[in-house]
Amino acid sequence: MKNITLSVDEEVLATVRRYAAEQGSSVNALVREFLAGIHQRQDRASQARKRLREMSRASKARRGSATWSRDEVHDR
Repeated sequence: MKNITLSVDEEVLATVRRYAAEQGSSVNALVREFLAGIHQRQDRASQARKRLREMSRASKARRGSATWSRDEVHDR
C-alpha cells in the first residue's frame, strides 16, 4: 500500500474529522474508501466496455445495405 500526502483546508479537515469520528472511522479510512470506490467503478466500466466489444465481434447480426438520409432519420 502506498502513502500519499494531501493538502486540505483546515476547516474542511475539521469537519471531516468530526464526521469520521461520528461514523466510527478515520479520515484516512474515508479517503481510502472513496478512492477504492472510484477504482471499482472504473474497473466495472472497463469490463463492461470489453464485454460489449466481445459481444459485438461475436454477433452474427449485420447492418445490411439500408441507408438513411439525415432528414429521414430525424423525420417526425
